[in-house]
Order: sequence, then C-alpha cells, then structure tokens
Amino acid sequence: MCDGGLDPATTKSFLYQLLRGIAYCHAHRVLHRDLKPQNLLINREGSLKLADFGLARAFGIPVRSYTHEVVTLWYRAPDVLMGSRKYSTPVDIWSVGCIFAEMVNGRPLFPGDTDANQLQKIFKILGTPTAELWPSITELPDWKPDFTMFDPQPWGNITPSLDAEGMDLMSKFLQYWPEKRISGKAAQDHDYFRGLSEAIKNMK
Repeated sequence: MCDGGLDPATTKSFLYQLLRGIAYCHAHRVLHRDLKPQNLLINREGSLKLADFGLARAFGIPVRSYTHEVVTLWYRAPDVLMGSRKYSTPVDIWSVGCIFAEMVNGRPLFPGDTDANQLQKIFKILGTPTAELWPSITELPDWKPDFTMFDPQPWGNITPSLDAEGMDLMSKFLQYWPEKRISGKAAQDHDYFRGLSEAIKNMK
C-alpha cells in the first residue's frame, strides 16, 4: 500500500470490486479464507480481481468444522483467532474491513505478530469484546474471561480521512459478532457507494 493511503475515488472503486468478487464467491458457496492486499490483482485499467484461492473451501449447511489456521494474521477475524472452527462467510468480511482500512490509511490496521498479540491489537482499537456485545464469545476455545479490558477508539481516530458513510461501512465489516457483520452483497448497496459510476459497478 502507498504512504498516506489511496485517494477516496480509487479506494471506493477497489472496495466495490472486492465486494463484488467476494459476494460472487459466497453466492457460489466458496470461502476465500486468505483475503489480503497481496492476493488482489489490479490492472492498468483499475480492474481488481481476487487471486490465490489456495486456502479456499466450499461450504454448505450445516457448516463444517474447519481448521482455524487460516487467513494471514493481520486480516484474521477475532473469532478465528480465538479458535472458532465453525465459521462461514463473515471471516472474509472481516478481512475486507482490514483491507479497506489499509487502503484508507496506507498501513495495516492490526499488524500483530502472534495470535495473542493480534487479538490485543484489535482490542486496543475496537475495545475488548464482552458477552453482552457478542453472546457466543464464551463458547470459543481460546476465549478468556480475564482479557485486559480496553475501551473502543472513535472511528474518527482510526480512519481520520474517511467520510461518515465510509466509517459506518467500516464498522459493519469489523463487527465482533460474526452474525452481525454485513454481507458482501448488502455492502454493495451501502450509502458509501452512492454516486459510484455504472462503469465501475459493471467492470469486468
């Protein structure tokens, strides 16, 4: 990513295309499981494609038990970091939120170096999750009732150059409780993309 982040128009275009790609995967019951900037290919025309499906898996109902050693650490959802094996499409949506923040800020949002350090970096920014906020958290294998408690930072501090609609969408990607994370399909209709050209929306 470039210093200071991408300009707003480019960020919006890339994020929309990323959401289109991931919504397509999810509609066809495929989890990518390793979304990160290095796995996004962009050509000179500004067309974005998802790449590296080496960790991708088909999913169905009921959700199978998967390995939790997926997704490069910086883009790994907190439910996966805490040992969840019964995850689904929200793991990719968390990664989209991390990529979105990185496009805006020009640097990774949660650059941890171990699972525990990664969780702490997330908690320090988004606040430490509680059972009130995320009812199923106590069922996760690596959840601890004595995690250090941090208060959430305001989005204006986390992504200062982002407009109000962008911050609202970011907060919907980076929801702790997986069931509350917005879907890739629904995210494309968010107000953040109001005014985006049809050419970008239909880019092949």
